[in-house]
Amino acid sequence: MPSMMHEALVELFRNRPRLAPEVLSEALGVNIPEFTEARGESVDFTQVIPTEYRADLVVLLLEGTPVLAIVVEVQLGRDAEKRQSWPVYVTTLRARFGCPACLLVVSPDAEVARWCAQPIEIGHEGFVLQPHVLGPDAVPMVTEVEAARTSPELAVLSVLAHGGGAWGAAVAGTALAAAAGLDGERALFYTDLVLAALPEAARAALEELMKSGTYEYQSDFARKYFGEGKAEGLVEGEAKGKAEGKAEGKAEGRVEGEARGRRNMILRLVEQRFGPLTDDQHRLVETADVDALADRIFDAKSLENLLGE
Repeated sequence: MPSMMHEALVELFRNRPRLAPEVLSEALGVNIPEFTEARGESVDFTQVIPTEYRADLVVLLLEGTPVLAIVVEVQLGRDAEKRQSWPVYVTTLRARFGCPACLLVVSPDAEVARWCAQPIEIGHEGFVLQPHVLGPDAVPMVTEVEAARTSPELAVLSVLAHGGGAWGAAVAGTALAAAAGLDGERALFYTDLVLAALPEAARAALEELMKSGTYEYQSDFARKYFGEGKAEGLVEGEAKGKAEGKAEGKAEGRVEGEARGRRNMILRLVEQRFGPLTDDQHRLVETADVDALADRIFDAKSLENLLGE
């Protein structure tokens, strides 16, 4: 059964078909023909052969007529059977659309990416399939907000590839900022992916970045779910500070407000994943550890699994 990460990566390319030719051209140096349209196509290859073959995604580039068909495969581990089916995908697409076809394999694991990049000998002299592989080393590091807004999916890929490195907080903040202007469901989905991809250290650095004010004012999404809570906390903190005559009251209110904003976003993510909550479930989420929820929310199969014991 495909994992959540597998399905999430496929969804990035499905949401933006132009992402496939973009990474082929810009990250892997593949010569892509001129095209005016990129669209997703059926991934079912059973019309040609009796055994079921299904690619993760097919992207067709058109300039009036088809000019290139791209098989997009997400690979999280080694699978010898794929080396049997990938040539079938490519040759079947070439026959179906009457245009050149190629294979793009996406792997967030460097070792798996190297395995995927090995040439596949078909057996006929000179007939060798060389997969184009987008491993973590080939994914560009997206740190400019305007570039991220042009392709939010590439920005999320950047986090999946580089979120654990020294630039983790920077690429994550950029990817989250790119959610501004997107519909609520996509914004939540991309935020979910980014938070799930970050190790603890990078997530802590991202929170410091958000506290600095650099990130939250770039993103309408973050401003809505983090900023509202922070604003509430500032008001409460200012009142508390005046009552006590101390700056500590205002600072404490700011911290509490930021925490409330983060919990508000987690609540929205939980409802997005598992549907509306009952009053009892809402109370459980409200009292659960926010960091633990953020760590588990992407891989949890059910609300019960998310909340644990």
